[in-house]
Amino acid sequence: MKLADRMQRILTESAFDVLVRARALEAQGRDIIHLEIGEPDFDTPRHVIDEAKRALDAGFTHYGPTQGLPELREAIAEYVSATRGIAVTARNVCVTPGGKPIIFFPIMALVEPGDEVIYPNPGFPMYESMIGVMGARPVPIPLVEENGFSFDLNVFRESLSDRTKMVILNSPHNPTGGLIPPADIAAIADLLRDRNVVVLSDEIYSRIVYTGEKPVSIASMPGMQEKTIILDGFSKTYAMTGWRLGYGVMPEYLVDAVNKLMANSTSCTATFTQKAGVAALRGSQEPVEAMVKEFARRRSAFCAGLNDIPNWRCNMPGGAFYAFANVKALGRSSKDIADAILNEAGVACLNGAGFGKFGDGYIRFSYANSYDNLMKAVDRIRAWSK
Repeated sequence: MKLADRMQRILTESAFDVLVRARALEAQGRDIIHLEIGEPDFDTPRHVIDEAKRALDAGFTHYGPTQGLPELREAIAEYVSATRGIAVTARNVCVTPGGKPIIFFPIMALVEPGDEVIYPNPGFPMYESMIGVMGARPVPIPLVEENGFSFDLNVFRESLSDRTKMVILNSPHNPTGGLIPPADIAAIADLLRDRNVVVLSDEIYSRIVYTGEKPVSIASMPGMQEKTIILDGFSKTYAMTGWRLGYGVMPEYLVDAVNKLMANSTSCTATFTQKAGVAALRGSQEPVEAMVKEFARRRSAFCAGLNDIPNWRCNMPGGAFYAFANVKALGRSSKDIADAILNEAGVACLNGAGFGKFGDGYIRFSYANSYDNLMKAVDRIRAWSK
């Protein structure tokens, strides 16, 4: 049976492909340092786990409301209102099993074949994937290393057209760790405010920042809240990747459409994980603060180590837990370099071109691994580079 043509437009995450290859090398007795997977290497906070156990014992093992438990939606609304400086109610919140549905569902609900969607490149592969599946035209905007991997605003302005239906932003950013400066956020808002365009603002790394200032959400700009969908969740902030708990904050007109898509796909998000989410938001934030502090220590040492290797250059990321190293001076494709570092140096990393054509010439490392392993990885890469 021939697969539908749309399946040719669905992309995959290269991190999992590299993980399989790295595990195969380990099965042969090789020692591999894993810097390919984008998930915190910390445990879920104990008070969150304890609340999930209580919820299981209390019978939260059945279907829940498609939109999410009211208690969690209230907690999310309070949290987003406080952190983004906007007025959000539980009616604006849709809880989903992980953050990815808040990429998939709004694009499916809003974008028609022939529409154009602007998105960052390099960027999370699912953006381009879902745009293509809907029959829309992906419009990649290059991220500029010299600008901290923010948009080239001139290219952004020139890329807007009458067919632009959606703009995707991601700050802090995967794979570069870049932050969109507040002035750029304001400039983008000025360009979009009077257009019939929706913004999907992927803010999943919003708590993992090192600049001392909170990232600015475009939803906080005048006139933009009703044009913005905020994507956030618990996976990165609370080391809850396996719990599959995310959410979207959106204008009320879009909530019913997202609920319909939830009802037709997953029915609801697991109720006991939602109870754990309430505990995460309303409980102690000390585990989050400790995790971010440790990520900051690793970031500084790892990036400094890479910058000390001839022909390697690595911007200091402002957020997330990724280093996006420039390897163009090595004179080889980033795919060849990533493969060689895995096979010859025993360090699993990702080819930047796997995040889009403007990622070629870069290598992504996740520093969600121990300080000692990161320093060992630098030593291996230095020895390999000689």
